[in-house]
Parts: sequence; C-alpha cells; structure tokens
Amino acid sequence: MKTTRVTTTDKPVDSFETDLLVYLATQGKDKAPQSDKAVMAQVNKAFDLGDFKGKEGEQLFYYPSASGKKKQPRAKRVLVLGLGKIESEKDGAMVCDTLREAGGHLAKACEKIRARGIIICLPTLDTLGPEHTAECIAEGVLLGDYRFTKYKQVTRKKTDYAGLAAIKFACTVSVKSVRKGVMQGRIAAQAACAARDMAHEPGNGWTSADFAGFAKALAKTCGLNYRCIEKKEMEMMGMGGILAVNQGSVIPPRMVILEYQPEKKSETLLLVGKGVTFDSGGISLKPGTGMEEMKYDMCGGAAVLAAMQAVGEEKPNLGVVAIIPATDNMPSGSAVKPGDIIHHFNKVTAEIINTDAEGRMILADALAYGIKTYKPDCVVDVATLTGAIILGLGHHYSGLISNNDTLALCLESAGKLAGEPMWRLPLDKNYKKQIESKVADIKNIGGKAGGAITAAAYLSNFVGKTPWAHLDIAGTAWDFTEKTYIPKGPSGIGVRTFLTLIRNWKTGKLK
Repeated sequence: MKTTRVTTTDKPVDSFETDLLVYLATQGKDKAPQSDKAVMAQVNKAFDLGDFKGKEGEQLFYYPSASGKKKQPRAKRVLVLGLGKIESEKDGAMVCDTLREAGGHLAKACEKIRARGIIICLPTLDTLGPEHTAECIAEGVLLGDYRFTKYKQVTRKKTDYAGLAAIKFACTVSVKSVRKGVMQGRIAAQAACAARDMAHEPGNGWTSADFAGFAKALAKTCGLNYRCIEKKEMEMMGMGGILAVNQGSVIPPRMVILEYQPEKKSETLLLVGKGVTFDSGGISLKPGTGMEEMKYDMCGGAAVLAAMQAVGEEKPNLGVVAIIPATDNMPSGSAVKPGDIIHHFNKVTAEIINTDAEGRMILADALAYGIKTYKPDCVVDVATLTGAIILGLGHHYSGLISNNDTLALCLESAGKLAGEPMWRLPLDKNYKKQIESKVADIKNIGGKAGGAITAAAYLSNFVGKTPWAHLDIAGTAWDFTEKTYIPKGPSGIGVRTFLTLIRNWKTGKLK
C-alpha cells in the first residue's frame, strides 16, 4: 500500500516550497466567502466577478507572482476550496462529512495537476474545533487519494500519477490538538485503505492463508497476540459451520484471531468479520453474471483486520479481539449439499437449505467460540451477508440488528460520525420462527421475506445473553453512496466506524 508522509507545522507557509498551497473558504449569505486573510484579496476579486462563491467543492486556482512588495508564498499554485455554508450547520457529523468531501475534492484536484506535495492551511470552524477539523480533512484527502494498481503491469505507464507523497498541515494555534487530529485522521484513513486493498485482491490473490499472513505480520509489528485455528483443530472442536462451507474447496479454512489486551483495560470488545474469500454459492450456484464481485465477500473480515491495524497503532484502554473465519465457498463432489445437517461449535444443529447462505454458517462458529473463549463485554459481527439488505436499504445504509439497545445506539452514533450510516431493523420471535427446522434445531434460510433479518436470527443462536450487534454491509462494502473520498469498488466500510466506537468507548455503558 502506498504511504503518504503526513506532518503538521506552525511555521509560516511561505517558508516552504510546495506544488500546491491550499486554503478553505466558507460560503456566506450574499457576501464574499470567508477564508484566510492571505487569500481574501483574491477571493473578493473572484466573488465580485461572479467566479467564486465558496460553494461546496468550488475551486479558485491562482499562481503566485514574485513581483510586488508583499511577500508571496513559495508555492507553485494556490487553491482556495469552497466548503459551502458550513458555519450555519449545527450537526457536527454532517460538518465532519463535508470536510471529508472537501478532502476528496482536494485529492482529485491534486491528481489533475499531478501534485506530489501539498500544504493545507486549516480553517477555524467553531462547530468542530481544530482537532476534529484537522482529523476529518486528513481522512478525506488520504481516502480520496486512494488507488489500487498492483495488477497493472503492461498497461502501466511511467507517467501515471502515483498520488500524493507528502501532506503538510499548517496552523498558527492549537498545534498540539491539530497534530493529534491529523494523526487520528491518518490512522483511520490508512486502515480503511488497507481494507480496500484486501478487498481488491482477486480470489486467487487473497485466500485464508493471506488473512493469516497479514494478521501474523500485523501482530509482530503492533505487539498483538496472534492465533490461527487450522482445519484439524476445527474438526476436534466441532466447528461444523466453517468446515461445511469449506468442504468443496482445495484451500483449507482458517480462523484468524488477533487480540489486544492492555494492562489497564476497561472492557473487551469482540469483532467478528466474515472472511469468504470467494463465494460461488457452492452447490446452490450463483448466476454467472456479476459473480466476479464475489471476491468482495470477505469485506467484513477485511474491516475487522484493518481495524486492528489502527488499534495496534493507537493502543486504547479498551481490550479488542478480532476473529476472521476465512474460507472460500466452492462447488465440488465433496461440497456440502442442500438437506445436509451440521453441528456447530456450541452443539446447535442446522439444516442446510441453501449452500449460498454460507456467511452465517462460518460466523456462527466464530461467535460461539469467541464469546466462550474471551468472555467479551459485547460483540459486533460484520458481513456482506444478504442481498436482501440491498433490496431494503440500497447502497446508502448498512443494516443493523442487535439484542442490546445501548450497543445499537453506540454503533449508530459511531457510524454517523464516521460517515458510514446504518439503519436498525427489528428482530423478534416471529423472525426466529422462520428459521425453525423440522429435522434440526434451525435451518440456514427462512425464505425471501425478511431475509436480512432471518439471517441475523440464525446468528442470534450463538451469542447467548452477550450484548451483540450484527452489521450487514452487503450494500455498502462496494458501490457505496458516491462520495469524493469513496472510490468505485470497495469502500473499506466498517473500519472507521469501529475505530470511532473504540475511541469514544465509555466503561460500563452496556450494563
């Protein structure tokens, strides 16, 4: 993954040479936009000519001249970027996303002029304050500057834009707060981009072994505890769900575990992510059209693994455990069949009606094992689980189902702040009745009606009384709502929501 050097300075910007010097302007009501006094002469002139009003995403470029008595910046170009009517906005989460969008606009502007190094002069926004302003802009620029070119070989040109190499944030006050915000934005963006990289990998480039390899390297770098449960151990432990899904594959399954437990931890959060590295549907084969997108069926696993990258760097007081049950789902003579009955880790038996409902089968073993082993205070699973969630919510919201109102509210709040909104769906005995089986404890689908909820009903059999939430990201893991900082393809969704949840964790709030 490309790394961009991100720094903060309180020195005058005219002491640095740079490809692009950036200021931000807020739109006023029937008056010139407000920006740094260093560029107000240019802003006023452009406003008077009707060329610049400071609307969201609007850009004013000019080229500093060395002539004149006034000292000029040593930048090749100056950009004033409009934020819109941001000062009148009272919703902090909306302001955060506007700033991320501004960062995305900036990344696109840098691509157009092929800038390698930029300086961003931070605006003063009363709604957020310097720390969060810096954090959101840093996130937006780095997320917007993302590109995946690993497999571009013959068609790659030496002249192709490689992205930003260095970003410097300039401020004159609250330097310590700004530096903290910039660091938090960088950590979150780089983790999300790591998840995007994993998701971009093809089915033959990212297998259960690659999940394990990434986790093992991360554990060594960040001081995390690593464990990988292999197939033989799964058989001894009775993990019939993941073993059944893996039956048709030549690549063995793995349950990858990363654990962060600080000395003075408050509580423990368990994150479980679906890691189906390619989903053909198994015997219940998917249609051929669009099947190539099923390499994205491991986006839940990528999200929790990338979140651990950020946890390992930030070292919060909260204990965090991540589990990724990883396998592909393939058809073959040995594949699990509709009508088969399996035994899960917690002894619950399940009748397999459709082998394409495999995500819940592997998550079930991971949830039951994780709760029994680590006794977390709460657990959140994340998965590209059902097409039904796309029918219900489209590509704009992730689905949320939970047995705990407080945990659900915390996740909704974290998702809103991260720009990754979610919508809570109900779960009661009526949905659970839909997955009752005549020959086993449960069956793995409950019909078309309420399919996203009945999938969660299946998972509810493996969490007991532990506060639990399920996130269905099938509609948002790729083809998410178009934003300047969200590229086409994998979005990296979930990573920044989890990090926001962890950063704002309050001890004992679920009791």
